[in-house]
Amino acid sequence: MADGHNVALPSWDLSDLYPAPDSPELMADLALADGMAHAFEAAHSGKLHQAGGKALARAIRDYEGIEEILGRVMSYAQLSFSRDSTDPAVGQFMQAMTEKVTAISAHLIFFTLEINRLDDAVLGRWMADPDLAQLGPWLRDLRVFRPHQLDDVLEKLLHEKEVTGRSAWTRLFDETIAGLRVPIGGEDLTVSAALNRLSDTDRAVREAAGHAIGAVFGANARLFALITNTLAKDKAIIDTWRHYAAPQSYRNRSNMVEDEVVDALVTAVVGDFPRLSHRYYAMKAKWLGLEKLQHWDRNAPLPGDDDSLIGWDEAKRRVLEAYGAFSPELAEVGGEFFSKPWIDAGLHPGKSGGAFAHPTVPAAHPYLLLNYHGKTRDVMTLAHELGHGVHQVMAAGQGYLMSGTPLTLAETASVFGEMLTFRALLDAEVDPARRRIMLASKVEDMLNTVVRQIAFYTFERRLHDARRKGELTAEQIGEIWMEVQRLSLGPAFEFTPDYSVFWAYVPHFVHSPFYVYAYAFGDCLVNALYGVFQSGHPGFQAKYLDMLRAGGTKRHKELLAPFGLDASDPAFWRRGLDVISGFIDELEATPS
Repeated sequence: MADGHNVALPSWDLSDLYPAPDSPELMADLALADGMAHAFEAAHSGKLHQAGGKALARAIRDYEGIEEILGRVMSYAQLSFSRDSTDPAVGQFMQAMTEKVTAISAHLIFFTLEINRLDDAVLGRWMADPDLAQLGPWLRDLRVFRPHQLDDVLEKLLHEKEVTGRSAWTRLFDETIAGLRVPIGGEDLTVSAALNRLSDTDRAVREAAGHAIGAVFGANARLFALITNTLAKDKAIIDTWRHYAAPQSYRNRSNMVEDEVVDALVTAVVGDFPRLSHRYYAMKAKWLGLEKLQHWDRNAPLPGDDDSLIGWDEAKRRVLEAYGAFSPELAEVGGEFFSKPWIDAGLHPGKSGGAFAHPTVPAAHPYLLLNYHGKTRDVMTLAHELGHGVHQVMAAGQGYLMSGTPLTLAETASVFGEMLTFRALLDAEVDPARRRIMLASKVEDMLNTVVRQIAFYTFERRLHDARRKGELTAEQIGEIWMEVQRLSLGPAFEFTPDYSVFWAYVPHFVHSPFYVYAYAFGDCLVNALYGVFQSGHPGFQAKYLDMLRAGGTKRHKELLAPFGLDASDPAFWRRGLDVISGFIDELEATPS
């Protein structure tokens, strides 16, 4: 696809990682990492208890170096696979790299296990060494998992079996989704292209897409149910061995967020379904002249919204101008993604649906994947993923072990980038009708980010709880899905039976169980953060950039404190949800 100015959509160039799958550079890195891992194991296994602070710091830096090489290899394999998962050679390469990296990293497993067996008092004394103190955030986060650690033999077994366990089922899901074709209007569309038809201006097109997607996923429901059941049971077994209290507990630990903070977020959003999604979709039904909405009307354009195509160059201009108005440094970092081949935005079969930003390794740079259809929503997606990319670039100075952020904080820069872009577009619009449409579109995006993701989280909790009692049929999974959809979307909707299989296309359920609440966490956090910015908080931009540079070295309480915010305060979530409700209030007060 090219945009309105005949500019081809960008493709990324992965040669900054490796020239080719069979390149000497890649083979050399694998051999180097293998040799280093064997030597590392021989030098340190069983000896960390007598290392001392300086020696442990050197060992951690050596460990980081090996992990970064392996991370570079897997980034290259994963990005290659995401661009074309239907090519057997690419799939074979991905599996080969997964197996080789898993085998090499098996020699490193002992290291974090032994660190976690160190006595608190001993490690506390060693932390007086400045080199080790610099690595304190990584050690702090690692030791969160001490109560859930198994013995070394079991940990090594689980690690080596991953290639024939969860990762194999995930690959099956990805390849199945990529290979599906949805027949609509005489065309055989990819799942991504078919889902895009659910936003068409013509209701007949949306309805045809809804039924066609339902039919294709329905025909494959037994396979998706098998994948879902297997992964949920696998997770339950591991969680039981590791003594996690609930299916979502591991995710909360990984996100470095307290269970009660997540529970407060979920309780606040679910309690606000009536004043948010129920209220908005009742208005939307009236705007569309419908007594009831069907699932294919959820993302329907509003009357008067021509949603004309936006060329790639125009999208780039809008996003970078919005970033630059907030911070020239932010726009400068973001501009690199466009001036260099770091983005893949085209549409083609075999490519992963949706969008993501992959950080790769600090020694390289992130890559962005989008499926750019030229809609306003795609501009927002570009702003979102660019926020991730900028965040990853700015945090790279923390090094491989400490540059990554927990999921709950990883969404901060992306959602903030969206908000900057939206506000810039809204402020520039003088036509009241267009402003209303833009406001409604933003509300829908926020509902998709907050209400829908918490609904997804609720679905996952119910599904995993039910799976612990026995295997679920596709129909039983569909019943749980429909119950949650009715609860979250409200009485404005009635749902056709074919919607009961739409759980099957959500990749987060397979790739990262309970990931989804991070979107709602990030959106509400940014709403509160943006409110502080609008209030004229002194030095906000500098504090914000410092927050991005911190990477994973600080927890949410430390990062939010300079802005006077505290996510453990129930009022914090209400503050974020009030922003969405306020937009809906404004829409209610605006004549249609």
